[in-house]
Amino acid sequence: MYFKQIELKNFRNYKDQKVEFDPKLNLILGDNAQGKTNLLESLFIMGLGKSFKTNNDKEMIAFGENIARAKCVVGEKGEPDTEIEIAYSTEGKLIKVNGVKLLRNVDLLENIYVVIFSPEDLKIVKDGPDLRRRFLDRELCQIKPVYYSDLGNYKKVLKQRNTLLRDQNDDIYLFDVFDEALSDYGVRIVEERKKFIERLHGICKQIHSDISSGKEELEIRYETATEDKLQFKTKLRESFKNDILRGYTGFGPHKDFLSIKVNGKDIRVYGSQGQQRTAALSLKLAEIELIKQETGHNAVLLLDDVLSELDTNRQRYLIETMKDVQIFVSATGIEEELQKMLPKGNVYIVDNGKVNLYNR
Repeated sequence: MYFKQIELKNFRNYKDQKVEFDPKLNLILGDNAQGKTNLLESLFIMGLGKSFKTNNDKEMIAFGENIARAKCVVGEKGEPDTEIEIAYSTEGKLIKVNGVKLLRNVDLLENIYVVIFSPEDLKIVKDGPDLRRRFLDRELCQIKPVYYSDLGNYKKVLKQRNTLLRDQNDDIYLFDVFDEALSDYGVRIVEERKKFIERLHGICKQIHSDISSGKEELEIRYETATEDKLQFKTKLRESFKNDILRGYTGFGPHKDFLSIKVNGKDIRVYGSQGQQRTAALSLKLAEIELIKQETGHNAVLLLDDVLSELDTNRQRYLIETMKDVQIFVSATGIEEELQKMLPKGNVYIVDNGKVNLYNR
């Protein structure tokens, strides 16, 4: 799977833009705040229907406009092209695939798989559990549409339960209804996360070992207190009084943790900057490999201003490993040594919401 082209109208800082892409490498250059990340964002939403930058869809609409549109053409060897269109308005979002309106966001999945690697993703390794859970959920949603639905339902029930808690509602029978649904969705979420991390760990471990020339061993573990539905409901009941005092639900998969260690030590606390970057790169490359194993398709890799964060060895490993994948690279500039490593492809210059093809 790969992007053939995209058309943008009133999307972020793009007034009216059409760009055709190379099936292998697309190098997007320009100064900061010109629209490079916005272009990658428009590609990302074609895979999940959501942005990697914000949860507010209205932010996609250019200032002073009422409607924004992004439309792409996806190619696949031996298959007819797929057209995906997403329109944003103050009233909501409309998604079409090959001209047919989708009734649910989940129906967009599986048309194209997209993986983003940005400076924010380096924080998956460096920072706290929220980003790690977000990484888990984002990747699972792509390859498991049922997970996408379960997670959405879980968050909806959790929000309703937390509203009752903040209102100091102590009707235990009312909470039983929410706890039944929360534990039902929650257990399914935990089981899928466990299976995903088990498979991801095996791939990550080998990649990290290759990059570090066998000197480091990466270990990823999913840590949860959830065992089964009955235990989930019991813990919710036991923590009910404390939840009312806190004003939120303190137990469940929304509080679980992804542990990342190198040579047995917590990488967030004891890992060097180089080890942290290697671990983050290993996670992303493993994610792409897992998508291929799970779906039989290559994902598109979006590198948003991140190559400069990697040393020459990691840059070379990334480029050589991803030779069969369509890659989009955004940067303010590319050093001569890196240019020599990159395969042939298209180069674009982005200037104030305008994309122009440049022949290098």
